[in-house]
Amino acid sequence: MLSSSTSSTLRLHQPSRPHRRRPPAPGGATQLAPSRRHLPAAPAVRARPQRIRALDAAQPFDYESRAAGLLEERQRLKIAIVGFGNFGQFLARTFARQGHTLLAHSRTDHSALAATLGASFFTDPHDLCECHPDVVLLATSILSAEAVLRSLPVHRLRRNTLFVDVLSVKEFPKNLLLSSLPPDFDVICTHPMFGPESARDGWDGLPFVFDKVRVGDCPARRARAEAFLNIFEREGCRMVEMSCAEHDAHAAETQFLTHTVGRMLAMLELRSTPINTKGYETLLRLVDNTCSDSFDLYNGLFMYNKNSTELLNRLEWAMDSVKKKLFDGLHDVLRKQLFEGSPLAPDTSNVRK
Repeated sequence: MLSSSTSSTLRLHQPSRPHRRRPPAPGGATQLAPSRRHLPAAPAVRARPQRIRALDAAQPFDYESRAAGLLEERQRLKIAIVGFGNFGQFLARTFARQGHTLLAHSRTDHSALAATLGASFFTDPHDLCECHPDVVLLATSILSAEAVLRSLPVHRLRRNTLFVDVLSVKEFPKNLLLSSLPPDFDVICTHPMFGPESARDGWDGLPFVFDKVRVGDCPARRARAEAFLNIFEREGCRMVEMSCAEHDAHAAETQFLTHTVGRMLAMLELRSTPINTKGYETLLRLVDNTCSDSFDLYNGLFMYNKNSTELLNRLEWAMDSVKKKLFDGLHDVLRKQLFEGSPLAPDTSNVRK
């Protein structure tokens, strides 16, 4: 037992460390290590203020830009254009500018033109379908649509591929796609109400009609359908969702009638004159716009829209009504001249009996 007067202390032994000798102080004085309690206090560490990141503020890493880029990347599609003619090429230019991957197939070899757009051209539809596009865009003529669709090996496509048509009639391709494609395929019928001539200055404000005929009830398939429609919405199109039947009823007047009148005027071989009126120049432009399209397009508008025959009958009736009104007025004038003492009426008073 240790007494309180004892000056010895108990020490805890730690593993010994090699002793590092300090160099002697100048003048022979021994330099003592400062006591731990006399060491200067460490400077206080100031807490950094928490940064608040605003999406519109300049940041070392732009989260908003990255999110927008990821969203745009998800909306990029692999689109196979079947029917790479005048209208298919017209659509492909905008698709390529928006960054979509393009595949193309047509009876005519357009591989050189497709290459200028960054599109892969396939002469064999089997090779096209084996690329597994997200969307197959049917851009053929109305008259050849059925034969082209039946030539595609759809069994080589993914089983939920989206098919879209851009034909100028809608009930015919709707029934064709539903009867020809497997039930798991999605179908959207569309009609861009413009073309290379009328949209030479852009698509802004031009109507784009669509009918989501069959889209699977899963987020990925709905997102794919919206991504395709967004192509036209981004260009400023006026998006019009409408049933195929309603479209054809309107199109008989807005499109078939326009083409009919334009082709009738073309048969008159109208020419510009030194005294053109604004109305006459409008008619000349109508002839140019309608006759720049193929006769197959016009014929398809007639054959595959059940409303077209009725419209032709109404147009003929309207022409007959106008002619009747004109000739009735002319007959009234002649009757007055012949039977009401007009100077032109013959004098029969001196005729020998």
